[in-house]
Amino acid sequence: MKEVVLITGANGLIAKEVAKKIGNEFEVRFLTRKKRQTNEYEWDLTKGTIDESALENVSHIIHLAGANISEKRWTAERKKELISSRVDSAALLRNTLRKKEIKLKSFISASGINFYGTQTTEKIYSENDPPGHDFLSEVVVLWERAADHFKEQNLADRIVKIRTAVVLSEKEGALKKMLPPIQYGIGSALGSGKQYMPWIHIEDICSIYEFALKHPTLHGAYNAVSPQHATNSELTKTIAEVLKKPLFMPNVPAFVLKLLFGELASAILEGSRASSQKIQNAGFQFKFPNLNNALKDLLKTQ
Repeated sequence: MKEVVLITGANGLIAKEVAKKIGNEFEVRFLTRKKRQTNEYEWDLTKGTIDESALENVSHIIHLAGANISEKRWTAERKKELISSRVDSAALLRNTLRKKEIKLKSFISASGINFYGTQTTEKIYSENDPPGHDFLSEVVVLWERAADHFKEQNLADRIVKIRTAVVLSEKEGALKKMLPPIQYGIGSALGSGKQYMPWIHIEDICSIYEFALKHPTLHGAYNAVSPQHATNSELTKTIAEVLKKPLFMPNVPAFVLKLLFGELASAILEGSRASSQKIQNAGFQFKFPNLNNALKDLLKTQ
């Protein structure tokens, strides 16, 4: 009999791709706001409701739910939503597990590489480094704390927190947003262009979730970031090279981005490197450790 894996954030790209990877070996269920398939179950954070049958015989939860960080300006209301969608959703799961007296084998939670703070430094951060002191760092700290409660409250044998870098996919996210101006020959780096952009190919991030699920020795936090570091300028330049497009426009000034995005601009204009050594030491091998190869695969050019 297959073990049951419940995935939250069902409509997200990572959830769909992870489900494809593990679907042969596990019974996959999704938690979603609106049920469309037989293996989907509804929950509503605003009402604090959940279809409890989703948790029958569940062995693992992969918690990917969370409002998109870069989708809207960070108003006070949006900030609350960014935290609530991560923290309150985990609390609802905990409360339901406790009520039904279910203990998980693993609770694997999404997290963010912004744990270390949004700043551009020459430091390469590892999982042993302390959190930063800005809003995104606060979000991630609360997110991870919500995951840790599953272990502390004896609701899971182990906790894994995947500190995710910028996920490169042609379907959605940062890469999709960067493509049009470059394709039209008007692409340019943002701000100084010297800020690092920790990145990971969509296939590698999904493989890390599969790896965490199948390796019970994994526990704690892991940086899900490619071994090859790149600045915003280097990423922009490599995309243009892969697409064989010119890149001659001046950088987009920082003040323009601040006008457009407000406080959110800090996440675009600043960034440091993070080490992938811990997940590699655990035995994980990246399929796309090289930026050029990753982009060629995603953009299907040779």
